[in-house]
Formats: sequence, structure tokens, C-alpha cells
Amino acid sequence: QVQFVESGGDVVQSGGSLRLSCTASGFALDSVTIGWFRQAQGEEREPVGCISSDGRPSYANSVKGRFSISRDNVKNTVSLEMNSLKPEDTADYYCASGSYMRRSPADYNYWGQGTQVTVSS
Repeated sequence: QVQFVESGGDVVQSGGSLRLSCTASGFALDSVTIGWFRQAQGEEREPVGCISSDGRPSYANSVKGRFSISRDNVKNTVSLEMNSLKPEDTADYYCASGSYMRRSPADYNYWGQGTQVTVSS
């Protein structure tokens, strides 16, 4: 059974840092693209970035230079390192698997339950 579990969400002050993890079971993460998405209350789910099966990351303009995605194939985990956090980064963060490096949530199939990030001003 394919399953994702996100962790690491917390409440942090503006300018702070967090590291989110996405751990998979049921398949190898290095065989797929892993996307990170976020959804603020009352807003649509939006892409944060993704990492290809061969380790190439891509980022949304809103987080470029502040966020970093990496993968640990031994631990079967993809991480989202978030620095210089802003109140507008407050959202539920999700990881998901897909076949290609796409921006639309519709292009991703398996999803985790999400982890909440709150950035206070």
C-alpha cells in the first residue's frame, strides 16, 4: 500500500526556519517525481516545488531562494527546507507523487495528509 507521511510542521516566527519531511512506504521515492504543495485557509492548493526522480529540484517563484528540496533515498524521504519564512507561507503543506515535474495538483496521484505550518509576524 502506497502511503505518504508528512511531518515537521510547527509554529515559527517570521524569519525563522523549518524542515518538513515526506516519508513514503510501499514504493521507492527515487522512482517518481515528488511535489510539495501548500494550501492556505480559503485558498486553492498551490505548488511549492518538486524534485525529479534523478534529484533535480524546481521551485515556485514565491519560494525560490528561500526553500530547498532534497531527497534521501536510503531513508526513502524527501525534505523541504524552509528559510526566511514569512507570514504568507502559513499553510498546510503536502507532498505527493507524480510521473513528471508538473505544477498542477491534478498531475499528482498519491498524497500525504499534510502538515501545518504557521508563521507569526
